[in-house]
Amino acid sequence: MGNGLSDQTPILSSLPSFQSFHIVILGLDSAGKTTVLYRLQFNEFVNTVPTKGFNTEKIKVTLGNSKTVTFHFWDVGGQEKLRPLWKSYTRCTDGIVFVVDSVDIERMEEAKTELHKITRISENQGVPVLIIANKQDLRNSLSLSEIEKMLAMSELSSSTPWHLQPTCAIIGDGLKEGLEKLHDMIIKRRKMLRQQKKKR
Repeated sequence: MGNGLSDQTPILSSLPSFQSFHIVILGLDSAGKTTVLYRLQFNEFVNTVPTKGFNTEKIKVTLGNSKTVTFHFWDVGGQEKLRPLWKSYTRCTDGIVFVVDSVDIERMEEAKTELHKITRISENQGVPVLIIANKQDLRNSLSLSEIEKMLAMSELSSSTPWHLQPTCAIIGDGLKEGLEKLHDMIIKRRKMLRQQKKKR
């Protein structure tokens, strides 16, 4: 075990940043979930095909305060027949990333239904949700306020912290800022849960 740490100097200062978070990436098919995943993984655009099951990657991300955080992402297929499986991936998750296609007005209602369904599951009560408004670079993309309204964000449970982030996954715009918000929400929730445990 000792060898793995030899290049980490000084050891003590690097220890607190060994945090790993289990994150599930959900959303309708063609919203850009896998593009988001591989943009974060390789910092470049990767041409993707529809996900038939799931992709999983452990990705180290350096956040604003130059703290390196490990996110273990599960990117789950968004086709209708796969959506009933989503709840088995969100069990014990630290956070949910929900990707919406900012141009796909026709399916915004469907996205809303799936988002509300997944956040209402009892195990997901209070789990932070980062909504990624993808494809914001396209001319006919909806504004954030339109997306917020169409997804009925105000109707989400008051126990569900959420953040709506404009992004363009192809070039990576907005992804890091979104992850920082998600990380903050997760840390806040962990502190709250610890305090509740102490009170018991």
